[in-house]
Amino acid sequence: MKSEADILTNINIEIKARSSDRNGIREILISSNADFKGVDHQIDTYFKVKNGRLKLREGNIENYLIYYGRENKSGPKQSNVILYKSNPESNLKDVLTNALETLVVVDKKREIYFISNVKFHLDDVKGLGTFVEIEAIDSDGSIGKEKLLGQCNYYSNLFQIKKKDLVAESYSDLLLAKN
Repeated sequence: MKSEADILTNINIEIKARSSDRNGIREILISSNADFKGVDHQIDTYFKVKNGRLKLREGNIENYLIYYGRENKSGPKQSNVILYKSNPESNLKDVLTNALETLVVVDKKREIYFISNVKFHLDDVKGLGTFVEIEAIDSDGSIGKEKLLGQCNYYSNLFQIKKKDLVAESYSDLLLAKN
């Protein structure tokens, strides 16, 4: 039986950008004493839904059913996220693929780092290239959107992310547009 601990609701302010300097960003994270969680090979299966986005993430570090709503705009944007911790051994993917139409599959290698409540991804996405993501996470409502936005902007400036490199869309949208 799943408990409330298996379901998390977060407000995130996040930035996604194309990155040609992952080594430089990695060095900044390491010198800032970021907590390196590892490299995760993730397969995200997106499903067609009426509102928002629904994906099943299968990885060696992270395994979640993720529902989120977010505007497609470049720069910092808010996501309202519901995470359901899934068991990789379960038949959840079979249930979802039989009940819903698969939209697209995103295959990526992701380095995961944390500094306090801010999560960093250095992503190599099959068919799209390399990216950096900054996610300032408020898991209990105690931080507030203004501080989250400030954290995103601080790290975006620290990493010297250029406005032209900001990405508005999700990886799923980018892959769908490419195909």
